Amino acid sequence: MKILKFAMAMLITALVFTLLIVAQDLLLPLVIAIAIWYLINLLASGFMRIHIGRFRIPRFLCFLASILTFIFTISALVQFVGGSLNDLGSVATTYEANLRSLWNRLPFSEYLPIEGFFETLSSRLDLSAIVASVAVSFTSIARDSFLILIYVMFLLFEQGNFNRKLAALIGDPKQEKRMLSILAQIKGDVQKYLSIKMFTSSLTGILSYLLLNALGINFAEIWGLLIFLLNFIPTIGSIIATIFPSLMALAQTNDDFGLFFTVLFGISALQVLIGNILEPRITGKSLNLSPVVILFNLALWGAIWGVPGMFLCVPLLIITTIVMSHFPKTRPIAILLSSDGHVIASED
Repeated sequence: MKILKFAMAMLITALVFTLLIVAQDLLLPLVIAIAIWYLINLLASGFMRIHIGRFRIPRFLCFLASILTFIFTISALVQFVGGSLNDLGSVATTYEANLRSLWNRLPFSEYLPIEGFFETLSSRLDLSAIVASVAVSFTSIARDSFLILIYVMFLLFEQGNFNRKLAALIGDPKQEKRMLSILAQIKGDVQKYLSIKMFTSSLTGILSYLLLNALGINFAEIWGLLIFLLNFIPTIGSIIATIFPSLMALAQTNDDFGLFFTVLFGISALQVLIGNILEPRITGKSLNLSPVVILFNLALWGAIWGVPGMFLCVPLLIITTIVMSHFPKTRPIAILLSSDGHVIASED
């Protein structure tokens, strides 16, 4: 009997992941819309806390300000990244020549020829295509923007009726209270994660920009922004965010590797100090997620949904752990997902 139950559980799991992959074009815009809706509500809550004496901003204006702020921020980022990529393309030939010179001076360069690599790179350096590719792979809204917008609008319109729908759906006040408790914990933990990650990623991006600017690295602003964004991807994002500006330092000079190693060690030191020392101290045991599980989760969602899945993997893992911890049959899985085996009692 246990074998049959285990086989059924494996079959259901396989079907769920198959559905996630096959229905990606339908499900991913919905998940992105939910993430945007959540961020809009989070920002609106921040506006609601602003008050001058007894005056508080009306709820409607808070949501309007949140939506406008979100739209303005996304538009500014898209324009900034597009302009920076065009500027980068204008000096690509110089960087190519410097990399050639550096490579040819290496003692093993004759055994690892790269002739043809730079020609291929140059022939494919279509900046408009790069901008479009980044927009599609990074946010998935270039193709699905209208659908995501519709989802967000309906979520905003329907959120006022959510509690009433939940009460009508469950019908049991005790179970309703339990479900609201689960949702409240999910909201609190995701908000805590996003707040801490926003702070540490912003700090890493700003300090990296100041370091790169002080060292005279070209396009320090775009690398600072890239470091900020990539820090939302666990582990792998920090590695990529360190390599990119280091390669830029190597490309803009043909003298030696001194600037390359200075940037490499400088950015790495910031990543370690903030990501491995400061962030765990701020987070404490509140999220309590296993680092090994986070890495596996990153690989899993990256394989399912690509770059958007990498950004969503930690919030999805938080939600999964919390939900499973509240039900006796799935509680062992929540314990395995946790860092130290401590999860909330299913009766809470």
